[in-house]
Amino acid sequence: MEFTEDILDIDRRLGARLKAARLHQDLTLDALAERTGVSRAMISRIERGESSPTAALLVRLGSGLGLTLSALLEDGSQGEPLARSAAQPVWRDPASGYLRRNVSPRGTGSAFEIVEVELPPGAHVVLDSAASAPPLDQQIWILEGTLELTLGEIRHQLAQGDCLQMHLRSSIAYHNPGATPVRYVVIVAARSGAFPDHAA
Repeated sequence: MEFTEDILDIDRRLGARLKAARLHQDLTLDALAERTGVSRAMISRIERGESSPTAALLVRLGSGLGLTLSALLEDGSQGEPLARSAAQPVWRDPASGYLRRNVSPRGTGSAFEIVEVELPPGAHVVLDSAASAPPLDQQIWILEGTLELTLGEIRHQLAQGDCLQMHLRSSIAYHNPGATPVRYVVIVAARSGAFPDHAA
């Protein structure tokens, strides 16, 4: 998976998307901070494009707004049923170096999202949704390598070809214990109200 986009452009787009979602819900910075446990100052810096947020931080902010990480990373295109590979948004987590590609077409009203992820050797990512986050069903299918996944207190060792179904209601940790990148596909299905901004 290639990553060529300018970091500053990504940060500005993320900040603008986050601010628009917050204002759309008539939330103040203080209200979002209270809902997510992320400081008001940090949210403000992200919205102004002055900080490169990590995946863990974006998941908390997005879930506090009822949005997935994919929704925060989308480019704003609406209603096209075909997402060409070159137009699919790719983002690198500044903390772990993992790459994620939003594969699914946006704005089609679909209740499913498909994301491709590449996790570098030794990388470890912990995602913890805000308490107000809507429930999500998720499946992970390993394409290459080995993934150690911990959901709550349950640990799974996943190898090439394995597929794991999860109901996300607690923190989830991804770890690549191998010497080569692990590549996997994540399929997310929203339950009622989980993707409020995705309707066509």
